[in-house]
Amino acid sequence: MTKHVVLVGMMGAGKSSVGRRVAARLVWPFSDSDAVVEARYGRTVGDIWRTDGEEAFRAMETVALSDALADTTPSVIAAAGGTVLDPTNRQAMVDADAVVVWLRADPETLETRVRHGDHRPLLDDDASGTLRRLHDERVGLYTEVADAVIDVDDLDLDEVATKVLAAVEAQG
Repeated sequence: MTKHVVLVGMMGAGKSSVGRRVAARLVWPFSDSDAVVEARYGRTVGDIWRTDGEEAFRAMETVALSDALADTTPSVIAAAGGTVLDPTNRQAMVDADAVVVWLRADPETLETRVRHGDHRPLLDDDASGTLRRLHDERVGLYTEVADAVIDVDDLDLDEVATKVLAAVEAQG
């Protein structure tokens, strides 16, 4: 079996919630890159974003991803939505002994899911427009790294987790 399962996708796609379920079923540790960054630096993603800026946050998420992929213990990793923006991160995911699964959702689904969150600094001004723009900008990047794609719009979390596990098994 593979060493890691990496979940990628836009904010609101369910990476963290699905990742916890997949990890529980595999009895593997779970790592959420946003939570790792917050724990490591003692601040929320929103605070880091506002205080230090996007570039600093992206560097922190790169370290979180790199550390998770380098860990010798098999794990499930929920990569931050923007992790794919950095070519180094994309290459690290492709090169890792990992199955990368893209949890794909329509922007309308994502907007519904993230509407009431307060920890998504990219969405502060125009959530709908921003989600559509980010989706369009990132589709090719998610495609580049994904070993499997799961459309999550009409599925509940357990159904998505089951599909992730099937994709991991199919990758062998």
